[in-house]
Amino acid sequence: MASLLEGQARPIRLADIAKAAGVSHGTASNVFSRPEIVRAEVRERVKAVAEQMGYAGPDPKGRLLRAGKVNAIGVATTEPLSYFFDDPFARVMMAGISEACDATGAGIALVSAANQEKLAWNIQSALVDGFILFCIEGGSRLVDLTRERRLPFVALELGFQDETVSAIGVDNVAGARLAAHHLAELGHRRFAVLSLAFADNRTGFATPEIVRGALYTGTRDRLAGYFEELSRFGVDTAKIPVYETENEVKSTRAGLEAIFAEGEPPTAILAMSDRMALIAIDWLKARGLSVPGDVSIVGFDGVPDGALCTPPLTTIAQPITEIGRRAARMILDHDGAVRRETMGVELIARGSTGPARKG
Repeated sequence: MASLLEGQARPIRLADIAKAAGVSHGTASNVFSRPEIVRAEVRERVKAVAEQMGYAGPDPKGRLLRAGKVNAIGVATTEPLSYFFDDPFARVMMAGISEACDATGAGIALVSAANQEKLAWNIQSALVDGFILFCIEGGSRLVDLTRERRLPFVALELGFQDETVSAIGVDNVAGARLAAHHLAELGHRRFAVLSLAFADNRTGFATPEIVRGALYTGTRDRLAGYFEELSRFGVDTAKIPVYETENEVKSTRAGLEAIFAEGEPPTAILAMSDRMALIAIDWLKARGLSVPGDVSIVGFDGVPDGALCTPPLTTIAQPITEIGRRAARMILDHDGAVRRETMGVELIARGSTGPARKG
């Protein structure tokens, strides 16, 4: 045995174990992959040789790659890894993806990076059969990198103009119109919008030029839906402040500070995500403003957290869990076809909206 180990310059292979144990390569392989068909004494001898030579077993990556399928889905975002656990929308989406994977015994790999170099490496090295892309900030880069892998992928956003990209999402225009109609029917005429990103790496008030040049047309569509409906009620949408955020605490609070520092404050806020809406409720209450007495708020998503806050959040609910399930099935059952699905939304009226205050 010592002579085999001495001067060993390359990694120990299964063939080395078979030779040292005096068995065929097939028998050695069965010891690790199908031990029940190998006689106990032979099995123990091969394992003892493997342990002495420092061999832990065949590389599972090699076996899976030879089979042409690893039975795992990569879920990718340019956000930090904590996004999957901190963001209420992401948590619900992951529940749907997990449900579909559990049904088939497939695994999930979370692919994330805070900079483009690490993202490229993580996408290229992920051992998966395909990707589900959280197309928020940096979504176009995700699509480009994933194309290079030549694996199936689906974007959780219908905003990409490229019809060759499989995508699943909701009718953003219709959902936004429902939100705006609800508030206008309650008598509100002074509005503000807390917006998702129109493009990468930017926050602040969005000009018409920024909106027209939006990289993320899902955001643009929600704003278009708000404005189309409010125009029907005679609201001058050119006067509505639209603050572009990164859908997190810091930029959302900055947006609220900026909005309420300008002239006559809004009586209603249209938030493009429930996360922003929940942040806004806390911000307003901390400043002695009543929700909905002073300001009504409508979110967009329908995450469970919205029903538990005080007051409960009025929102445009999208079938997040079902979207996750369908996205996973698109990868697990991939047949080469490009599929683009639009899911319906509904208004859930709760305690965060009420009649506009007088005066």
